[in-house]
Amino acid sequence: MSYRIIFQKAAVKFLKKQSKPTQERLLHAINNLPNGTDIKKLQGYDMYRLRVGNMRVLYTVDDVIMVISIENIDSRGDVYKRF
Repeated sequence: MSYRIIFQKAAVKFLKKQSKPTQERLLHAINNLPNGTDIKKLQGYDMYRLRVGNMRVLYTVDDVIMVISIENIDSRGDVYKRF
């Protein structure tokens, strides 16, 4: 069984502002979760970081109900300011 992916409001807002090729790159990387590449667990949080070029995708994983929640997508310098 695969994970269901849920996008939070901030992630959808950032994604809509991007060009079509960038959107496709981000969505392709997100669809490969939780088995993607360049993933790290954030210290002090129950959250993970996926690197896609100079952008970061912050997400949480709930293994019990098989849900990945995309919390935020932003550029490398700005993504962590919200947390």
